[in-house]
Amino acid sequence: MAIEGADIVALRHARILEIARHAGSVAVETLAVELDVTPQTIRRDLNILAQRSMLSRVHGGAVVTSGVDNLDREARRHVAAPAKAAIGETAAALVPNGSSLFINIGTTTEAIARALVDHRDLLVVTNNLNVIDILADRPTIEVIVAGGKVRASDRAVVGALAMDFIRAFKVDYALIGASAVDADGTLLDFDVDEVRVSQTIISHARTVILGVDQTKFGRPAPVRIADMEAIDHLVTDRMTDAALAAACTAAGVAVHETDRAG
Repeated sequence: MAIEGADIVALRHARILEIARHAGSVAVETLAVELDVTPQTIRRDLNILAQRSMLSRVHGGAVVTSGVDNLDREARRHVAAPAKAAIGETAAALVPNGSSLFINIGTTTEAIARALVDHRDLLVVTNNLNVIDILADRPTIEVIVAGGKVRASDRAVVGALAMDFIRAFKVDYALIGASAVDADGTLLDFDVDEVRVSQTIISHARTVILGVDQTKFGRPAPVRIADMEAIDHLVTDRMTDAALAAACTAAGVAVHETDRAG
């Protein structure tokens, strides 16, 4: 039996999640035909995704999990990982040397941080302790961490103290993520404390860059971050939602796709 590479498996998992979130459920046999793999492979994929709380297994397939709770960070880290890396490179290229910037919570923003390591003369303010680990030892990047309550699940600094800290700055760029983007352009997330920090970051930046992969389009989440008018650049792997593309155009958002031919 051939051994699949991790990137191939990750891409297939991302596609399964995309199909599930648009349809509400997926069937083993249908996925096997669409993705050109065996039913056994699909069952194994669904079992892995269920173990990570990304889907719930049912007889013959799987259904989407609740739109009220987000996946844990370790699970999110595996979703669309190659796409996030490409998004990180493209978003980082929009940030010139010598800039000041916010970086907020999320595995996509962490991918952007990894793509910034060779930039020079950056001032980075962040409420993401994982970003601190990525950038703190870079000699040409000054990193400032927001103070406040640390959320153990993903090492996010959230709450009123973090918001007050961020208000002391006015930076050139905000690099943000979102758990979901509605077809009308509304940015959504799951945690009220995290959303309030994100809103503060957006309001204290001159240019806002949103990095999201296509699995976030049309995904349900209960808490509104902002409308598309708050965003200047949207970086994604593929713009798969025509209504969202129209909302971006109407809001004057520059859309950058990393996988136009994919």
